[in-house]
Amino acid sequence: MPTVFVKDVSKYLGQEIELKGWVRNIRSSGKLLFIQFRDGTGDIQAVVFKPDMDEETFESAKRLTLESSLIMTAIPKLHQKLENTYELSVKDIKVVQYAEEYPIGKKEHGPDFLLSNRHLWIRSSKQWANLRVRHTVYYAICEYLNQNSFVRFDSPILTPNACEGTTTLFELEYFDEGMAYLSQSGQLYLETGIMSLGRVYDFGPVFRAERSKTRKHLTEFWMMDAEAAFVEHVENMQIQEDLIRFVIRTVLEKCKDELAILERDIEALKAADAPFRRMTHYDAIEFLQSKGSEITHGSDLGAADEVLLTENSPVPIFIEKWPKAIKAFYMKRDPDNPDVVLGDDLIAPEGFGEIIGGSQREDDHDLLLSRMQAENMPIEQYQWFLDLRKYGSVPHSGFGIGLERLTQWMSGTHHIREVIPFPRMIYRIYP
Repeated sequence: MPTVFVKDVSKYLGQEIELKGWVRNIRSSGKLLFIQFRDGTGDIQAVVFKPDMDEETFESAKRLTLESSLIMTAIPKLHQKLENTYELSVKDIKVVQYAEEYPIGKKEHGPDFLLSNRHLWIRSSKQWANLRVRHTVYYAICEYLNQNSFVRFDSPILTPNACEGTTTLFELEYFDEGMAYLSQSGQLYLETGIMSLGRVYDFGPVFRAERSKTRKHLTEFWMMDAEAAFVEHVENMQIQEDLIRFVIRTVLEKCKDELAILERDIEALKAADAPFRRMTHYDAIEFLQSKGSEITHGSDLGAADEVLLTENSPVPIFIEKWPKAIKAFYMKRDPDNPDVVLGDDLIAPEGFGEIIGGSQREDDHDLLLSRMQAENMPIEQYQWFLDLRKYGSVPHSGFGIGLERLTQWMSGTHHIREVIPFPRMIYRIYP
């Protein structure tokens, strides 16, 4: 008798199989028990009919509680009322453990209670769906990059210096070597990789000690950073667009059940799989001002501005060519306008905000050195980074994608804390 996952029961119609999992819900009606059974791959209704088994087994099934674990022998069949749906006719049940009274019920629970019980809340159907969408987004990003000549190049989490200033770094003492920091981004290290491998990416946790309390911020999150040699600004944006559209198609293909549970508007996702719009920072400010925003030229975009920019756009919008004063030292200046950099932010529609930040990098040693000196950066600590511009420097570009931000958009989830197993925020580090 084969042991089968719920996702595969359609292959075993009419056959006796074994399934292992948990009780999501249970209700009884005389000689019938209806168990909502889950095993991590999906949910299915299991029907227990008293005449199909001995008295002792039926009585043990009646004592099942929410989240009890069990092993079932059952026969899959088409659901009597629902199309393209299967159910199980149960022949035997072995209880692994009767769960204690489950603390999370059908009543409304506040976010603080659910966060304190996150270790249990992740079993809920919407959390299950969010985490499976996250899994799909992660592997879609990797698949696209792997298919397009990028090589995985893992950058360190412990670093001796900052990528973008020290004000949002987590510090720690590193043996006798002084202070070290938790990485904000692997970008600087990835630039070393392109001189060896051409195109590289990393994917892992990064840390920002920002005191932000928005629905889009975490202090620990997962970031994919990519860098590519001989890629300039326009091609860099095209790579980003192609990647995001690949992710959209993959999620729509592989996560139909999960998106249905999340009540995601899949038509909105389908509409986003079209050529992205592009707008300079200057034009974006002009547009926002025409819509009543008080934003001024030279300013960064706030969350409300991002929403206003995309409110009537079904596709994401690239905001490119930003003022140099509000972007990082390593971004290359626009040769046609040295007051702006060849950088881009990709703003998702439906109010989900920025999901990518990217730019062409400065490849001239002397220009980069002068900027670092102007910002009073410790040149000795960054000498390895400057060396890249002395030994075979080439035009190159890169970008970073926040996994949680992209998952939040794909799943249509309002708050970013719902798309990571254990969110770390300024007011929470438990459990």
